[in-house]
Amino acid sequence: MESLARALSLRANKEYEQSSQVLQELAKRDPGDAIIRYHCAWSLDILGLEAEAVPHYEAAIGLGLPDEEAKGAYLGLGSTYRTIGKYAQAKRTLEAGLEKFPGDRALVVFRAMAHYNLGQHDLAMESLLKVITETSNDREIQSYARAIEFYSDKLDIVFTEK
Repeated sequence: MESLARALSLRANKEYEQSSQVLQELAKRDPGDAIIRYHCAWSLDILGLEAEAVPHYEAAIGLGLPDEEAKGAYLGLGSTYRTIGKYAQAKRTLEAGLEKFPGDRALVVFRAMAHYNLGQHDLAMESLLKVITETSNDREIQSYARAIEFYSDKLDIVFTEK
């Protein structure tokens, strides 16, 4: 009997196809196991089989996951939707993840990519600029952090003298 531990060990050793085969077999045997479905989706993503990963991500989220895996599942599903051109679904999924995990900057960055794909360039830039000011240790960035933050949602405003 194949086990989740074996599948994760195979993935850690970059034996992605074997890991995915084990995980898909486990998912067939126990479709109600959220952790297995999450790892199955992840393994399919690694192999570039994004469309096949979607139902596994959706099932894992629907079944309920511990927080760390849930963050990964929302990010993985949102990113996968984006890569297959389902931009609105990507944005909705990433926003649902941010409702549960509001401080997760990776979700913010991936949502910015979805904003970009939806033509919402202002929202994409605003998000990314804020993440940069919050996370950068670069001395020059930090010396202008207040200005970058201030202008992050005003990129289309022309300031004129009074």
